[in-house]
Parts: sequence; structure tokens; C-alpha cells
Amino acid sequence: MAHRESSEKADPRAAPQTHEVHRPPRPRFGPGLFVTIGALTAFGPLATDLYLPGLPDMAAALDTTPSLAQLTISVCLVGLALGQLVAGPLSDSMGRRRPLLVGVALFAVASFLCALAPSIWVLLALRLVQGLTGAAGIVIARAIVRDTYSGSEAARVFSQLMLVMGLAPIAAPLLGGQILNFTDWRGVFVALGVIGVGLFAAALLVVPETNPPEFRHVGGLGSQVRQMARLVLDRQFLVYLLIAGLQGATLFTYISLSSFVLRSDYGISPQTYSFIFATNAVGMVVGAQVNATLVRRHGPLRLLRCQLVLAVVGALVLTVDSVMTRSLVGVLIPLFLVMASFGGLAGNVTALALTPYGHAAGAASALLGNAQFLFGAVVPPVVSLVGTQSGVMGATMLTTSGVALLLAAATVRQPSSVRQTT
Repeated sequence: MAHRESSEKADPRAAPQTHEVHRPPRPRFGPGLFVTIGALTAFGPLATDLYLPGLPDMAAALDTTPSLAQLTISVCLVGLALGQLVAGPLSDSMGRRRPLLVGVALFAVASFLCALAPSIWVLLALRLVQGLTGAAGIVIARAIVRDTYSGSEAARVFSQLMLVMGLAPIAAPLLGGQILNFTDWRGVFVALGVIGVGLFAAALLVVPETNPPEFRHVGGLGSQVRQMARLVLDRQFLVYLLIAGLQGATLFTYISLSSFVLRSDYGISPQTYSFIFATNAVGMVVGAQVNATLVRRHGPLRLLRCQLVLAVVGALVLTVDSVMTRSLVGVLIPLFLVMASFGGLAGNVTALALTPYGHAAGAASALLGNAQFLFGAVVPPVVSLVGTQSGVMGATMLTTSGVALLLAAATVRQPSSVRQTT
């Protein structure tokens, strides 16, 4: 959409702006396009979750430490965060198809090269490239939906895509566990490369150009950077930004440490771990659906606080169990509670953060996404230096969720339009 100079001067605390430049009608999504867009939005779970069952084996094969092995997740997350800041503006100025196709193609190449990595340091560099290029699929797929639909239709399509993203964490570790029945961790990266090739072919065949030249951004990156700075300096937005980041740290602490906790401490197989991971992903999907049912009646801020209380209780039980009984059930049930709370929490934080900033929704959304990825990239490898036991995982989740709860409890107002529009 063409850059509007007036938006740069607007107060970020102003009421949402509803005026839009109307695009010409776009062709609606057919099944092929919808499946392709849904798969592109799932680049994050695919890149981080597919090889989780083989993470301890990879550390052993490359003769490295658990902390450096988990860093392969973190650098990919950093790439996914930073890559969105590059690919999004590029697609605004160059159109959607070219950056998308280049990003997906490079993701496939980086995945194949990961399978050939001779050392942990080469793998870390390639994982960063994987994240940077895979980010194009995430951010441009959502932009294509926004180009094509508006209003309630856009909300409907985004909700359907969120269901696809909820299924991706279920399918990825299950698929990874099954792949490890026939090959080692390098074979998982070969599978990622094959998936990248398939998505490139699908995007080439079915994804149209939805951002024609007359609607492309011509103002440069300077105005976007200034808008983001104004958002970060807004106290209310900053609260939700920190909550999103802290819960990103909670989620990726679970992703990074759970395979070491469950496989090393409790002796489960890679395949059993895959099913446990899938069950917790189902909990996230169920939590999101329950939240969608209740949010009109109770509002997102109240539900956000309840979900954070649930996360704190689950993390507390996990931490206590690691000291007292050390039972597998005492780990699995609280982990399910924490993940179920996350399912609805992400949508509530987004709604609360974006509602007052309709004129800057893209910048606000990019900041929220980057906070989740960057917090998730930094916290797990730091805490893993202490250890990879269940007590470390529980204490980290308890700290991040507890601070987020304190921030939410101190937030005494929510935008008056949230309850009606969420």
C-alpha cells in the first residue's frame, strides 16, 4: 500500500485509523493457494521443531555441548526475527513474488547444506541463514492474505491459518521422530530441504502477485524505523511487547530443553518424545479455541491474566516436582498446562497491543513477532549453562511467566474497542 506521509506524523496513541486505499479486486484463495500460504506461515515450527527429537544425537555426533546444540535453535530464531524486518519491507517495495521465491529457494539450499555441516560452528552459520531466508515465507504469506482480503473475511482467513500453524508443531516432531527411525539427524535436514523445494514449486505455480506497482511502498525504511521507535517509547505498548517476549522465552525454553529433560532424565525414546510434544501442541490448539469462545464475554485482558496464572501454576508444579518426586507425570501434566495457556495468550496479547495502533499495525506486529523470537533465542542457551534438568526448565518458565503476570496485573486499562472487535 502506498506510503502516506501523514501516518508518520500521527501520535501512536491515537485512535485506530480505518481509512484504507482500496485495492482492485483480487482472486480469492483456492485450495492450492490456501494450502501453500498455510505451509509458508509454518516455516518457524518446521525449522525449529522437525529436528528436536535428534538434538541430543546431533550434539554427540558433532562432539559439542548441549548448550551449543541448543544454540542451533537460537540462531535460527534470530534469523527468523531479523529476516522478517528485511523481507517485509522488500515485499512492500518490490512486490510479493520475487522476495518470496528467492527466500524459499535459499531456505532449501541452506537446509541441504546443514545436512553436510562438518562442525557445530558451520551448522550454526547455516542455521542463521535458514532463519533469515525462511522468514520471507512467514511475513510475505501474511502480507498476501492482507492484500487479498479485508475486514471480517481477512479475520476468517487468518484464523484458519492460525489453525495450520497450530498443527505444524504437532506434525513436525512426529515427522522428525519417524525420520530418525531410518536415518540420523542429517537426514532430517535433507527432509527440510525437500520441503523447501516443494514449497518453492508450489509458490511458483499458484502464488499470484498481490502487490502491484501502484500500491508499493516508496517512502524508504526511514519512516518505518521512526514509527517503530515511537511504538517502543509508548508505555502501554511496551508492556504488551515485554509480555509477548517473556512468553516467547517460556515457549522456546520448553522447545529447547524438553528433549534433554525427557530423554536424558527420564529415558524416553525419540519417538515417545515426538508424541509428547505433539500432545502439548494439541493443548495449544485447544487453548486457542477455548479463548476464541470466551473472549467476547470476558475480554482479552482478563483472559490474559487467567492464562498467565495457569502458566505460573504449571511452572511452579514442575519446579517443585523436580525437587521432590521427580515423576514423569509431574513433568508432563504441568507442561501441558503451560502450553495450553500459551495457545490463547498469544492472540490476546496481539489484540491488546495492536488495537490502539491501527495506523501502524504492520510495525507493531513486526515488533511483537521479533520480541517473541529474540527473547526465545536468548534465554534458553543462557539458562542451559546452568543445566538441562527439569528443575532448570521449570524455574525458567516460572520466572518468565511470573514477570509477565506482574506486568499484566499492573495493566489496569484495555482499549475500549477490544472486547467488541476481537
